[in-house]
Amino acid sequence: MNEAILARYDASLRGLARKDRLRTLAPRAGLDFSSNDYLGLAASKRLGEAVAAAIARGTPVGATGSRLLRGNAPEHEQLEADAAAFFGADRALFFGSGYIANFALLTALPQKGDLLVLDELAHASMHEGAQAGRAEFKLAAHNDVDAVEDAITRWRAEGGTGRVWIAVESLYSMDGDRAPMESLVAMADRHQAFIVVDEAHATGIWGPDGRGLAAACQGRDNIVTLHSCGKALGASGALVTGPRTLCDYLVNRCRPFIYATAPSPLMAVAAREALTILSDEPMRRAQLQERVACAGRQLAERCGVVPSGSQIQPFVIGVGRTMAVAAALQARGFDIRGIRPPTVPEGTSRLRISLTLNVDETDISAMVEALVEVLATA
Repeated sequence: MNEAILARYDASLRGLARKDRLRTLAPRAGLDFSSNDYLGLAASKRLGEAVAAAIARGTPVGATGSRLLRGNAPEHEQLEADAAAFFGADRALFFGSGYIANFALLTALPQKGDLLVLDELAHASMHEGAQAGRAEFKLAAHNDVDAVEDAITRWRAEGGTGRVWIAVESLYSMDGDRAPMESLVAMADRHQAFIVVDEAHATGIWGPDGRGLAAACQGRDNIVTLHSCGKALGASGALVTGPRTLCDYLVNRCRPFIYATAPSPLMAVAAREALTILSDEPMRRAQLQERVACAGRQLAERCGVVPSGSQIQPFVIGVGRTMAVAAALQARGFDIRGIRPPTVPEGTSRLRISLTLNVDETDISAMVEALVEVLATA
């Protein structure tokens, strides 16, 4: 092998290692304090039975093509119809992943001459879409409505004449805090702006029946929402909901939708069953809230952590300790992962503690006790 060919990649990896940023894959082990399977649906009996029944009646594993060719299965259309009704939207479209859906939205909908204002802590997929899209884009300070409005006002003053698009998460994946949706919507109305809301970490948990934190805004002409199927819903893929005209536009102009092989029909079956579970089993959301409260109370009392109030609890401890503390907790049987830059801003390396129905309050107490012991020695 000619090692010179790979030299720059090897040097990059060594550089990451020196900065304690080298990523590696690790198997699942220990109690689940790291997944996004918030409602414990990924291994639920109902989802498994729904998929097994679909296989028994002949539903194929693969879609066989893009949705505009032969890949448009009845299961896709059934999921989209049910999702539109469940979330209160004109129409829904099923994408293969949340990352692709965010990228697709921000490269297809904002047009040349438009302005896209993106919350600085929004998902990486939104940043990628903003950079690859045709609209001018600007970053706004996290959850700062005034900063968003200032960016719009300056752009107009400099001669901007197109439409304005605002992109946010409703519940942020690394901090567990909420977007100020009411204020954002009111501000968007003042500027006749569109809002793209990524509900990935809110879908299934927050809002009426788990419809998300932007549920009150659904059905508006200027709101497009993404609902992940791979987190609380326990499946994979993502649903984009919004006005029929914009969804029809995506079918005709969105390259990631047009040219990608459609998601597995079996995942559409699983996601559709998960939506039914949200209505049938509200106790799952109530149980999760109890675990969130339990963890928040104990982490505040024992570790001085400010509770996020959501199922995502960050504990910022700095780059020098984060990975060592995470490794020590994993060795004790608690699957908690360390998060470092560039996933989070410089100086905010953290443990990301995820609360799910895969653990109970006894597990939470044991985890907090282990964390206190590890912090005393790390």
